[in-house]
Amino acid sequence: MYKNILVPMDLNDKGFSDKAVEIAVWHAKNSDAKIHLLNVLPGVHMPMVSAYFPKDAAEKMKADVKTKLNDFAKTHIEASLKYKTYIAEGKPYTTILKYADRLGVDLIVMPSHKRSKVNKALLGSVASKVVENSPVSVLVVKPKPVMK
Repeated sequence: MYKNILVPMDLNDKGFSDKAVEIAVWHAKNSDAKIHLLNVLPGVHMPMVSAYFPKDAAEKMKADVKTKLNDFAKTHIEASLKYKTYIAEGKPYTTILKYADRLGVDLIVMPSHKRSKVNKALLGSVASKVVENSPVSVLVVKPKPVMK
């Protein structure tokens, strides 16, 4: 059914990305698809930002994130499945859509953070922007509700 599955990830949010990858792995197993894990970093090469960091800081950060993403993949994706990891810079939702197009994905599986309505109105939601603008199917993984 699917050939290429993109999973945009935030390694800082424990639990959200794990669940999205778990679902992507299930789909990959059942359709012999390749999984593409993507971590989008903020634009650290922008002049306004880069002026505050040593010249090699961005490359060191990318290398560190790449190591963490590869370790995550080895832990969460079975060795029998095909996968690849990517580190990109830019605005999250536009970068996700660019990679989806570039990689020819036919499914995006992404976590959605539990945010209040006020935060969504002020900040916007990466997941909602991807859903709104994606030409391919997007499966949004919501966090489990907290039982009161």
